[in-house]
Amino acid sequence: MQVTRHPPVRTTLEPSNHPYLSGPWTPCHEEVDVDELEVIEGAIPADIDGIYLRNTENPVHQPLGRAHPFDGDAMVHQVNISGGKASYRNRFVRTHCFIEEQIAGEALWGGLMDPFGTSKRPGFGAHGGLKDTGSTDIIVHAGVAYATLYQCGEAWMMDPVTLANLGKAPWGPLDGVSAHPKVDEATGELMFFNYSKHAPYMHYGVVDRTGALVHYVPIPLPGPRLPHDMAITHNWSILNDMPLFWDEELLERDIHAARIHEGVPTRFALIPRRGQPEEIRWFEASPTYVLHWTNAYEAKNEDGCDEVVLEGYYQDKPMPDPIEEAGQYSHMMAYVDEHSFQSRLHRWRFNLATGECREERLSDRIVEFGMINPAYAMRKSRYIWSTTTRPGWFLFNGYVRHDTETGEEQVYRLPEGVYASESPIVPRKGATSEDDAYLVTFLIDENRGTSELAILDAANIAAGPICRAALPHKISSGVHATWVENAQLKRDAQLKRDAQLR
Repeated sequence: MQVTRHPPVRTTLEPSNHPYLSGPWTPCHEEVDVDELEVIEGAIPADIDGIYLRNTENPVHQPLGRAHPFDGDAMVHQVNISGGKASYRNRFVRTHCFIEEQIAGEALWGGLMDPFGTSKRPGFGAHGGLKDTGSTDIIVHAGVAYATLYQCGEAWMMDPVTLANLGKAPWGPLDGVSAHPKVDEATGELMFFNYSKHAPYMHYGVVDRTGALVHYVPIPLPGPRLPHDMAITHNWSILNDMPLFWDEELLERDIHAARIHEGVPTRFALIPRRGQPEEIRWFEASPTYVLHWTNAYEAKNEDGCDEVVLEGYYQDKPMPDPIEEAGQYSHMMAYVDEHSFQSRLHRWRFNLATGECREERLSDRIVEFGMINPAYAMRKSRYIWSTTTRPGWFLFNGYVRHDTETGEEQVYRLPEGVYASESPIVPRKGATSEDDAYLVTFLIDENRGTSELAILDAANIAAGPICRAALPHKISSGVHATWVENAQLKRDAQLKRDAQLR
């Protein structure tokens, strides 16, 4: 494994025993290229041809205040798999905040747990004066990778093959772009939303396959909210208004403290793909908070009525109790611990004829961060692959394959001290069924101080990895990941060339 190392970034971060600055959350500051990874177990399947991208949290400078796991600078790790071989590279996302702090040689922005006013340049970041790190999500649209922040910063562009930084998306609106835009590969459209502390509090937009903003409308809400994800079907985009949001009285004093608002239902906004505010269909459901959806699709119910079906992770306890044994980190640990907020697979059915919403629990197991076979996006899918976590921590320690038709669950638990990444499902070439696919992930092995690429058989995750390949360094944990087929990138490149010739 020949490693090409790039010039180091400027860092002032000091060694720490903070739970999210050490162990599997130890920041990685090294940028490298590796032409071919060394396979240490099994063989890389020859029927995979695409790119795995994973966004991670890597603070570069000593925090101004209290560090939160989601404050770190974005570093994207990439593995390009083709012809039974895999290459690797990683790069920091050069947001304007990252560049300013490199110039200053110190942190300039506070974090999620810091009071308003901590930041030295509060008007130059994301919501609440936070740093715009771009470290939450990573997607690919029209041949460009976009790194986004859940607090609505810019959409930061990278070349998915070279990881060259391409600046901020020219289509990004004034109120920014939240994490979790959704891409419809069939139409080439990207759907996104943002939210803010000023009326109308939410907007929704569509970007076409050429990278042009072609639709952008308000989604009026009663006040500031904290949505995290959205979903799409062939005809609808689904947004939400949930009862966990900032305390209004504290917000007037610039204190950003979220709480559950008793008696307030969950509301879902269904808007046509390029619809206007007056076309929104609102549905009410039981109060909860949801971080992530797995799929949505259109169907007929047993009465023959049109309905929209949405699946995701319902939180039974959106306001979790502090983890007292965590001491000074008791609240922070609880709010990123799935076992504290108790997230479980759930289904919502929106009846377009009656305006009613029906709900059903799909699993009693505490899980989150699910993936489906992307070939089944926006249509009825049978399987969901979720991650399990180590209790008390935001660390993935295994997977569950849910069969939503039979209720059967297949489980794989990683060895103690080994942690996974969010893991896309990659269909085999010539796949004949929904689970005829692979699960692709990065592993962090705290026992050995190493990281690996791992590939599992999506139909038989209980057997563990069928292939493992060594990465050149130990990576830090993080949040989201994605997969893009090399064939899709070639189609996107051809579309761009054709457009330039017109």
